[in-house]
Amino acid sequence: MFLSSRTSSVIFLVVFAGLGLAYGNGSGNSSTKLQLAAKHAATVDALRLSTADKEDASDWLSNGRTYSEQRFSPLTQITDKNVEQLKPAWQFVLNTSRGQQGTPLVVDGVMYVSTAWSEVYALDARTGEKLWYYDPKVPRDWSLNSCCGPINRGVAVWNGKVYSGTLNGHLVALDAKTGKPIWDTFTFPSDVEYTSAGTPVAQYTMAGAPRIVKGKAIVGTGGGDQGVRGYVSAYDAETGKLVWRFYTVPGDPSKPFENPALKIAAKTWNGDTGGGGAVWDGISYDPELDLLYFGTGNPARGAHRTDGDRLFGDCIMAVRPETGQYVWHYQEVPNDVWDYDSTSQLILADIKIAGQTRKVIIHAPKDGFVYVIDRATGKLISAKPLFPKVNWATGVDLATGRPIENPVARAGSANGKPFVVMPGPLGGHSWQAMSYSPLTGLAYIPVMEMPNIFVVEPIAEKEIAQNSTPGEPEWKRQDEAIAKVKSYYSAHLAAWDPVAQREVWRANLKGLWHGGTLATAGNLVFQGTSTGVFSAYQANTGKRQWSISVQTAIIAPPISYEVGGEQYVAVMVGWGGSLGLLKGPIGMDNHVPNNIPRVIAFKLDGDYRLLPVPLPTKPPLKPPADTASASQIADGRTQYGRCLRCHGYWGISAGDVPDLRYSPMVYDPALLRQVVKGGLLRSGGMPMFGAELSNQELDAIRAYLIHQANVQVAKNQAEQH
Repeated sequence: MFLSSRTSSVIFLVVFAGLGLAYGNGSGNSSTKLQLAAKHAATVDALRLSTADKEDASDWLSNGRTYSEQRFSPLTQITDKNVEQLKPAWQFVLNTSRGQQGTPLVVDGVMYVSTAWSEVYALDARTGEKLWYYDPKVPRDWSLNSCCGPINRGVAVWNGKVYSGTLNGHLVALDAKTGKPIWDTFTFPSDVEYTSAGTPVAQYTMAGAPRIVKGKAIVGTGGGDQGVRGYVSAYDAETGKLVWRFYTVPGDPSKPFENPALKIAAKTWNGDTGGGGAVWDGISYDPELDLLYFGTGNPARGAHRTDGDRLFGDCIMAVRPETGQYVWHYQEVPNDVWDYDSTSQLILADIKIAGQTRKVIIHAPKDGFVYVIDRATGKLISAKPLFPKVNWATGVDLATGRPIENPVARAGSANGKPFVVMPGPLGGHSWQAMSYSPLTGLAYIPVMEMPNIFVVEPIAEKEIAQNSTPGEPEWKRQDEAIAKVKSYYSAHLAAWDPVAQREVWRANLKGLWHGGTLATAGNLVFQGTSTGVFSAYQANTGKRQWSISVQTAIIAPPISYEVGGEQYVAVMVGWGGSLGLLKGPIGMDNHVPNNIPRVIAFKLDGDYRLLPVPLPTKPPLKPPADTASASQIADGRTQYGRCLRCHGYWGISAGDVPDLRYSPMVYDPALLRQVVKGGLLRSGGMPMFGAELSNQELDAIRAYLIHQANVQVAKNQAEQH
């Protein structure tokens, strides 16, 4: 909350480069690099995109490699027989310390990659040399509007242009040769109001990768959890002009519907104004059926109604890509009160079921079920829980397509005790991409078993209240509460058979919040983890064949491509996102403390050496005396809720933004006010709260952080003895 994330990253990046780790960022010959970019200028058209699964094995042309979003590479040079020879070929250090969730694209030897803060690079895919760089100059305090940091999940390429969405709502078309903007369109509604500090009242964001379909750039929006009204839009890829927009939930009931389908939705809201339903990730396209598919987020929180489904929240939607005309929908979670977005990746596959080849969507959303849906009609074929602990519903009725809900899960208590619902709001499977191999017939899914106590009080507070012993040190009570919380957690990589709807194998993982997956024709599945380990497994058996430490957590999905007759596997590294922003105690035991975001590429017998990354250092913890009253500290904890999303639970940071317990500004009231209320570090990413935060409230936050720092000092002293 108080220090610039960009400022705090500079020290690490300078040291990193000083150790010789920034090879691939080299200056090289500018004219030579521009010649390479000009020679390979993203010559992608409709035919090339629609036939990429059969004709273009060497490149990675769209977010999921092909329109089917299978994230399957047909390249076979790297296999389960020789993957032990896989070594780093190059790396490129990014100009940020924030989390990386993007999927790089590779077209004719050039890699296009987007990073946190919506910046875009073009790199030589063979060497990692920078060809050009584009900075949209996103206002750093726009991150206040984002649930999950200033992340970006990727770009699109088409007809000599690179398309990128920015956190603050711009869709930009860049010249693939130079990186210079060709057009720039603001995508958020024109009636959005802004505060005096310049931030929007309606908290829209954009982080998803655009897709190009039939000459149109398709993009969604984020902010559903903040109550904004979700939609997906299509823009003319040549001009940036809006062609159509499909709102996913009804708006003001006194105004006309923007599209006929909203008449269906409005009946399920009982006259309420709709919010949520954001289209913030999964988008796929079937050229044969000419259907565009997208997933929607949960309806906005509010009164937890039990008398309406609140369409089209938590749905898979099918529309015509040229017009946005509604074709069908399937709702996975009616009237969602658990935050079970249905926005995760939509995999299109042709699979044989009961002797008949079916065109299906394979979907594993946050609710913990795996759905197989007929993609022509939207009719449910099958649905099974991804792991045995799923308990918000006991199954899905195949006749109606509706979940068989556990009534206790919606009520929030059982026999007067809080109900532990599984999965929690981060999902059994979240946005981290899964992959599908048509050779094995298996989907490879990053699974996280992380529940939520469905009551108002946070789980840690409940555990402290129930288990604390009079006279115990507070740090010990906190540690015991954390241990209790973590006892519920586990994570694994699952190989899932969508025909039999069962798990074939799993690889158990330490920690939580791991990266997406890549499947290849070499009988391999690649995945990175929050422990900083990048691994390859046999796709048919799950046996781990190879791994390497990259010394920074990985949450992004890998890709594979070929340049000059050599196959590469590449991945972005860098910690962040929803769980990353919880920081500190929640699931962080095995998280790598370094956060040096990079792109790293590997090939057989690569000759680049990943040197050790310096551990982050903190100054001695010498806080002022803890003199505030218990009531002021309690109020400070409440007020600190505004800061938690960026600076971590209990003030404990995981490394990509400052740990406030160590910040000298926390101990200087005047400087603290300049930063928080006056916007002193606004340009570095620290929002300006102005009059939204009173001096009394800020003093309470300061008292709480001083208290937390003293709790840590007491813990350190006890451990030394």
